[in-house]
Amino acid sequence: MWQRMEFYAFVHFGMNTFTNREWGTGTEDPNLFNPTQFDAGQWVRACKSAKMTGLILTCKHHDGFCLWPSQLTSHSVRSSAWKDGKGDIVRQVADACRAGNLKFGVYLSPWDRHEACYGDSPAYNRFFLGQLEELLSGYGPVFTVWFDGACGEGKNGKRQQYDWDAYYATIRRLQPEAVISVCGPDTRWCGNEAGHCRKNEWSVVPAQLRDIEKIADKSQKLDDGEFSRRITSSDEDLGSREAIRDAGPLVWYPAEVNTSIRPGWFYHAEQDQELRSLEELLEIYYQAVGGNANLLLGIPPDTRGLFHENDAARLAEIGAALQAALGHDLAASATVTATESLDDAHRPEQVLSGDQSLFWRPGDGVERAALTLRFPEELWLDKVMLMEHIESGQRIEAFALASEHQGSWRPLFSGNSVGYKRICRFEPVQTRALRVEIGASRGYPTLAFLGAYRSPAD
Repeated sequence: MWQRMEFYAFVHFGMNTFTNREWGTGTEDPNLFNPTQFDAGQWVRACKSAKMTGLILTCKHHDGFCLWPSQLTSHSVRSSAWKDGKGDIVRQVADACRAGNLKFGVYLSPWDRHEACYGDSPAYNRFFLGQLEELLSGYGPVFTVWFDGACGEGKNGKRQQYDWDAYYATIRRLQPEAVISVCGPDTRWCGNEAGHCRKNEWSVVPAQLRDIEKIADKSQKLDDGEFSRRITSSDEDLGSREAIRDAGPLVWYPAEVNTSIRPGWFYHAEQDQELRSLEELLEIYYQAVGGNANLLLGIPPDTRGLFHENDAARLAEIGAALQAALGHDLAASATVTATESLDDAHRPEQVLSGDQSLFWRPGDGVERAALTLRFPEELWLDKVMLMEHIESGQRIEAFALASEHQGSWRPLFSGNSVGYKRICRFEPVQTRALRVEIGASRGYPTLAFLGAYRSPAD
């Protein structure tokens, strides 16, 4: 399931890497592309060190340069100096991902500033469908196809009308298990590229949100850093009961947060010392993955074709920090009880099993309930992880945590949405017991996992 992937890489690599741009013009000489030390295995190892589960490659960005030897255009690696035109970046990355047990995904820009027929909508749509056919039939399983809505005029001065429905149908035919992301029907953009997350991220939202990123006046038209860092609050509440009451049809449309480890998406040597700090990246991780969204982190290879040493080191730091903070579940040794359960198949012990197909729930119509963890001895906690059984929907609307110390209960944390995963953080407390009180839910609540953690003392 896509949501269980949680955290993966967005690798921007291509002509812009060698021209020191974020957006190319499409007029670049293919011979500029020449990563003399390219090593897809190094990318995979670095991603895995951060505990990532997948890698999405920018197979073609807006400049139209293809990282595979497309038969539909000469503007590709087969016209480059790299490997005398006989190389295939997509092939090597896909193979390295499979060898490293990392899932492989593709980004393909609908906007193409090189292709002459862009703006002749029927002709270009045929061209783009042909590129999808090449990528999705020649490189093995793909876990996601990632589109953005960037859209500009063609050389003929005309605006291209993307045939999204035909694109989706081609993906479903060739890669039926692939998730179509952002400008697609399966997952939605969080609304910015700054790593900002909503306080409550709901997976059930109005169906009309599926069309927002496909609207031309909402799409990105310029290489504008402000667009990438813009945070808006006008849509902070997408899925509360109040927000969806009169919204019409609803859909399951979970969110993905995307941001870059650097100020830019592509590599720029002048940014080698400008990486996001470990603390900032962990905060983004906890808000995204710990807030019912997946996290897509950009890591740009340099002109050698390698992740820069600084980036690789930061990725390893992320993985080590996550292991230290979340690698030991203190709830595994606890006992758990609930105010009520539907039956033996949904008893409270299921939340400690580690099997997300098993879950606790009360009976139909029981919208308020509580679970209590009791530890064999007093210990320190600073995080609690909650996970709903999302195959049963996102149901919890309000919850509160409390800890017991010397016979009295103290409030720790309160929130609304849980969804796939909610990581609740608070000041360290010493406790013998933890209570999760669900104050509101839709029909009945579920929990598939309940974990408790303490970060190492500084």
